[in-house]
Amino acid sequence: MSSAMDVMTHSSSFLLPTEETPGKRYALVVLNQNLPRFTPLLWEHAKLRLCADGGANRIYDELPLFFPHEDASSIRHRYKPDVIKGDMDSIRPDVLDFYLTLGTKVIDESHDQDTTDLDKCIVYIRDSASNQETSRFQILATGALGGRFDHEAGNLNVLYRYPDTRIVLLSDDCLIQLLPKTHLHEIHIHSSLEGPHCGLIPIGTPSAKTTTSGLKWDLSNTEMRFGGLISTSNLVNEEKITVESDSDLLWTISIKKTGLPVENNTP
Repeated sequence: MSSAMDVMTHSSSFLLPTEETPGKRYALVVLNQNLPRFTPLLWEHAKLRLCADGGANRIYDELPLFFPHEDASSIRHRYKPDVIKGDMDSIRPDVLDFYLTLGTKVIDESHDQDTTDLDKCIVYIRDSASNQETSRFQILATGALGGRFDHEAGNLNVLYRYPDTRIVLLSDDCLIQLLPKTHLHEIHIHSSLEGPHCGLIPIGTPSAKTTTSGLKWDLSNTEMRFGGLISTSNLVNEEKITVESDSDLLWTISIKKTGLPVENNTP
């Protein structure tokens, strides 16, 4: 791998009950899809919690289901989003009134129909942090995958719109993040939580040269493009994956059904 480029490290330690990188700051964005089973865990790790429009319905309706032995009202008060932002075409009036009463900040951007609700939330997080904090902030977006494909495509586009911001799109089954071409990448695998299925996908532009290590089918200055080879259905072979490419790539890896806590009862 080239020594001229800075190394960017990646880890899914936010899926661990005890977060291993205390210097890392997380913001959680909840989108309007089914909540992953590890949502309470991500909530506890996050310093800032936002609902993108109808994501507030999901928090209100689904989070109490994670705690069947506790009072639903208590759960709804405990898991209060800091901000609800979007074009406000999906949030139910009763949910909006409930969180307004609790003091949640609500930002109606119905005038802006050119960006997605996730995009609107990313802008809020970037604007609320200093330049130094922005570089350390990692944004975790739940419900970003699954459902309507046009929504998924819009969320993938957000990764490319903000290549200098670390954004991870999450579902119950997998995660997706951007690996900018400006860096060499080291991906540290938590094998009890994720893998072995993974992929590297060029979407913005074709890649003339991509080189990896640690995969079952490694790439060596390999060309990847739609209409040709793309590295889907690959497998993690080692605990550290390295990636170097002349184009931005999407990295995706499966999330295991076992090994993750369903509940986190931390108040």
